Amino acid sequence: MTTLASPRRRWFRRFLVWSCLFGCFVVAAGYVWFATGLSRTEAGGAPRTDAIVVVTGGAQRIGDAVSLLNAERGSRLLISGVNEKTGREELAKLNPTAREALACCVDLDYRARNTIGNAIETRRWVRRHDFRSLLVVTSNYHMPRTLLELRHAMPEVRFVPHPVVTDQVDVAGWWRDWHTLRLLVPEYLKYLVAAARSQLETDPETSRLSVIIGGRKPISPKPSDQIGPEHEKRSRAATQARGA
Repeated sequence: MTTLASPRRRWFRRFLVWSCLFGCFVVAAGYVWFATGLSRTEAGGAPRTDAIVVVTGGAQRIGDAVSLLNAERGSRLLISGVNEKTGREELAKLNPTAREALACCVDLDYRARNTIGNAIETRRWVRRHDFRSLLVVTSNYHMPRTLLELRHAMPEVRFVPHPVVTDQVDVAGWWRDWHTLRLLVPEYLKYLVAAARSQLETDPETSRLSVIIGGRKPISPKPSDQIGPEHEKRSRAATQARGA
């Protein structure tokens, strides 16, 4: 028995080793595909779509999205994932050209906590306005995962990517720049996880995996009208009125 079992164990160990090596090769090849496929230059002319959505996380993203709105590349703009303490006035100070647009054609989403939450809140906004096409603005390295989440949530909507390219992230030299590697490798792994999750679950709003992966629900439990600086101002005014 020992003589027979020993070759089997050796064969099984070899199988595990080769399987691990093959898996590592597939993941590494996928990373090369991911990194080399990222946009290296800003897109020229953007086509007109029904509306525009920008995912927060980079200083240049909102500015680019507002420029597209001012250029009439969409009729309305959603800024998804805004910090709870950031209001329209603060955004206008950071983006002076956006002041007029912020007053008429921009909606702020304070509930999204991550990319899955961005997709959920964007879907609600799209359905509310009955949009059929969206221009998507986010950083070039974040665009693959953003599109994956949006398409998973809204397969019936047409998405046009408009990646934001900055000098801080050298995607052209992804194999030699340590700062870029530290950014792209985790993003690639998140992309793989998102791709696997989208095959296992149909609706991001009822996704249990999204809670496990993110450590919390992808959107805030607070209602949209009870979050943000405008709500805080109304609450303070109401408190002062009761005190008077």
